[in-house]
Amino acid sequence: MNSYTIETVWSVLFRVICWAILIFLIAPIFIIVPLSFNAEPYFTFTNGMLHFQSDAFSTRWYEAFLSDAGWMVAVRNSFFVGILSTLLATALGTLAALGLNRRLPMRSLILSLLLAPMIVPIVVLAAGTYFVFAKVGLVDSYLGLVLAHSTLGLPFVVVTVLASLSNFDQGLVRAGLISGAHPTMVFRRVTLPLIAPGVLSGAALAFVTSFDEAVITLFLSPSPGYYTVPRKMWSGLREQISPTILAVATTWIVLSLVLMILMGMLRQQSAKRSGKPVGVAEQKKLRPAPAT
Repeated sequence: MNSYTIETVWSVLFRVICWAILIFLIAPIFIIVPLSFNAEPYFTFTNGMLHFQSDAFSTRWYEAFLSDAGWMVAVRNSFFVGILSTLLATALGTLAALGLNRRLPMRSLILSLLLAPMIVPIVVLAAGTYFVFAKVGLVDSYLGLVLAHSTLGLPFVVVTVLASLSNFDQGLVRAGLISGAHPTMVFRRVTLPLIAPGVLSGAALAFVTSFDEAVITLFLSPSPGYYTVPRKMWSGLREQISPTILAVATTWIVLSLVLMILMGMLRQQSAKRSGKPVGVAEQKKLRPAPAT
């Protein structure tokens, strides 16, 4: 066998291995999709489903999900907490990354503390959060959930924005300041458009983290009125096993895929815009208006 044949065989084998690993990781997620259409109240494939009989499939569990007030409250809470925690984590994480991009004393220590929620076991973080929030009355409250979820999402924003700032040309900022623009204007018209892909990526990761979080919510939301969807699913699995949970999980998978596609499109558009150099028109925008 010549070197070209060996390379071709290895390339095909490498692709087969990659696809096998991908299927192994994805299969447990998508196996629940056909189960959510099971007409029987079981977490298993019936003979009718295996033989593709039409009467074995039903949308009854989706109808049960949409008509259940408890599930609708959980969906509302998930979006409400997810959006607010994402906004807070994105704002604080971006500011922290801008500060850490400079030469600061104890920079490594500060960065390690900010990234600690990604490293500390989630159960330990949840228990500590519960004991602290219980003393200040933040248990069983939207504010407590938003603060806790934003703490989980903040490290992702810091990492992605720092990665964007690593290739950022600080000369553009100095050029804007020399032109007489206010630092706030320079940030809005120069810095933010260029680091927008990192900010959007961090925001997407923060939202998905909040959307999928169950452990901290389990500690902070003992009352059903503050359940999120993952917390409601855990409660349903513990108290009553119903295929409605499979319908909810399938809906959540579809929503996650849609969010990933939308965020990918937004990131591509932002990357295209940020790739354009600052021209004469942009430099004129940075200059303050002459005094009258």
